[in-house]
Amino acid sequence: MKTGLVSFFADISSEMLYPLTPILLTAVLGAPVAIVGLIEGVAEAIASLVKPVAGRISDRVGRRVPFMVSGYSLSALGKPLIALSQTWPLVLVARSVDRLGKGVRTGARDAYIADSVDAKDRGRAFGWHRGFDTAGAVVGPLLSLLLLWLTRDNLRLVVWLAFVPAVISVYFVARLREVPAAREPDPGPIGAEGHVPLGSTFRWYVGVWSVFALSNSSDVFIILRAKDVGLSTTVVVLLYVLYNAVYAVSSPRLGALSDRLGRRTLLIGGLLVFAAVYAGLAIANQTWQLVLLFAVYGVYMAATEGVGKALAIDLVPANGRAAAVGVLGMVTGIATLLASVIAGLLWTAVGPWAAFSFGATGATLTAAMFLVVPPLRHA
Repeated sequence: MKTGLVSFFADISSEMLYPLTPILLTAVLGAPVAIVGLIEGVAEAIASLVKPVAGRISDRVGRRVPFMVSGYSLSALGKPLIALSQTWPLVLVARSVDRLGKGVRTGARDAYIADSVDAKDRGRAFGWHRGFDTAGAVVGPLLSLLLLWLTRDNLRLVVWLAFVPAVISVYFVARLREVPAAREPDPGPIGAEGHVPLGSTFRWYVGVWSVFALSNSSDVFIILRAKDVGLSTTVVVLLYVLYNAVYAVSSPRLGALSDRLGRRTLLIGGLLVFAAVYAGLAIANQTWQLVLLFAVYGVYMAATEGVGKALAIDLVPANGRAAAVGVLGMVTGIATLLASVIAGLLWTAVGPWAAFSFGATGATLTAAMFLVVPPLRHA
């Protein structure tokens, strides 16, 4: 899948920088930890707010590729800006440009995937795409560790080298061609302002999912949990790689399974896996426990990330696909930001177990809500 190659190289670039940017900010540029949180919060907020806007514009003009090209290009531009930074404000600009690119491309890209396959294969297509994307998340951190060793911890040089896979991703996305709007034409009505109504069933789905998102804090907390238990930075990075490897291998299989068993069934299963992992993280205190939990966490991601987008697209007209993915991304992003604040407060005031117990409770509640939600079309 061509879009898979695009995401593979883009994610190698992003994940090369994921563990390095906080170190660059604090150890090289002298920024306090609070600034690291501010930068990530602002950057992710930009991505969340741009997604539905760009998605609706893509649906309205009936084009996907220009949004993908511009989005991946913006994200690529953010990498050298980080390498050039001498103070933290330029890193803020760089991360904002990077996440602006993500917001511009996401809805159009996912709609492009849906437009390219029959509805009966939609879950498999999203699963394969997530598999390629997450394979980049496996290669990226390992490549960073290797390059840091080869360059004797030359942080800036490794950041510059992260620009290379980003450029390759732009090359592949620029070679894509538009595909017909849908293989099973089902255009919806156009509203007074030119918007496609996404429907009450879609709103129901987003509402239920937001309950989980409000308890699903950033993955940085599971990384902090591993450090809290006393593992070295290298071991923590390897655990993160293990999680992504399981995620990448499982995504195509679970995506295809959602085509046969139904999206809702897979989402419920994924949520219950999440609840079990977070309950385990609340009490884990040994390395083997964390290895097991990080691996199983990859199964949760494979059962929900691509499947959740496929379900959103199932529930709306063909000419509202990019907007639906954008709205889902915006709601999830804002809710996750709030969840991370809550988890941080619980961690500080009560303890790590409280933050993970909060997440496990939210996932269990959402799974129960999906069991009683009115039947979802194609779900």
